[in-house]
Amino acid sequence: MKCAYLDCFSGVSGNMLLGALLHAGFHEDDLRGTLQKLQLPDWHLEIERNNVCGLRACLVRVRDLSPPAHRHLSDIKHILHASSLPRSISERAAAVFTRLAHAEARVHGKNVDTIHFHEVGAVDAIIDIVGVVAGFHHLGIGHLTCSPLPMPRGWVSCAHDQIPLPAPAVCELLKQVPVYGDTLTQELVTPTGAALVAELADDYGIMPPMQLETTSYGAGTMLRRDGRPNLLRMLIGQIHVAEESQHVEIIETHLDDWNPELWPHVAEKLLQNGALDVTLTPLQMKKGRPGFLLRVIADPAHSMALKTLLLSETSCIGLRFHTSNRLTLPREIINVKTPWGLVQAKKVSLQDGSTRISPEFENCKQLAIEQGVRLQDIYAAVIAENTP
Repeated sequence: MKCAYLDCFSGVSGNMLLGALLHAGFHEDDLRGTLQKLQLPDWHLEIERNNVCGLRACLVRVRDLSPPAHRHLSDIKHILHASSLPRSISERAAAVFTRLAHAEARVHGKNVDTIHFHEVGAVDAIIDIVGVVAGFHHLGIGHLTCSPLPMPRGWVSCAHDQIPLPAPAVCELLKQVPVYGDTLTQELVTPTGAALVAELADDYGIMPPMQLETTSYGAGTMLRRDGRPNLLRMLIGQIHVAEESQHVEIIETHLDDWNPELWPHVAEKLLQNGALDVTLTPLQMKKGRPGFLLRVIADPAHSMALKTLLLSETSCIGLRFHTSNRLTLPREIINVKTPWGLVQAKKVSLQDGSTRISPEFENCKQLAIEQGVRLQDIYAAVIAENTP
């Protein structure tokens, strides 16, 4: 899968995103052809390739030659649905505007249907949003990760006069999104940029593992007072999509007053409730008493149920937990023919294209008991059957 990472060291806006997509290979002719399908009158698109602090970047400006128009959400949706845009683009762009409308409604205490889009309802915002959605579509980006976003201080002018930074709509749009404070007294994250990130990003954080192919920069129109480059960096590459979660939670506790005879029962219940793996390791505790380290690996969706189970089924009075990344190989369960019958085994696909067979212990053990043969003979037969 092709993925992209937004490195928002100087924030994000609609035109910065559009510039980064053009710099990454979204062809100008494709952009203009897409925008013509909106049938918006009296606008002009300027695309510049320039240097910002020595870095090659793309700057996009939209010149709106029509009189100012304050549109409702219904007006924006009518423009999108009346256009000849592909449905996947028009619906995703409409979803971005819907996020904006709900954020503005909450900020101003109004009904979403009565909200007037001011700046974000102008032609330049419509072009930015549709252009960005189309850009990700044309480049075939299947997964988007965004870095934490900077939240500066200060004031900005808008249709409602002076408002504090971050803009109230930005704060609404970025709920549940990682952010951090910035001492700069200039706007770094615009409502349009925040709405695009909130709608299009699949997750947030550090750059995911990828085979890097392209690095691009989208320039903003503002000059930062601190002299730093007002750029958005986008990194595009190929990422391996695993069939199982590669983000897991590690849950641990120390036990020094617990009967280990209960462990098989507890381990079984943990696995039945979604644990990926469980271990019990002997320890020498701080006062010289023998004890155990109980560790559970779980996907985040099951972690709370497993924590509750540990607190009720063991003598622990507290738990430690943290998230971790993992790398797993694709595998499948297969049936292998032996002289004594079929047994199950794991077929693991290695990164060089070869495979590895691992017999399933419980299945082999059951067959050995039923047939009265040595367990190691069944193991050997499984390996021999799958050796070229």
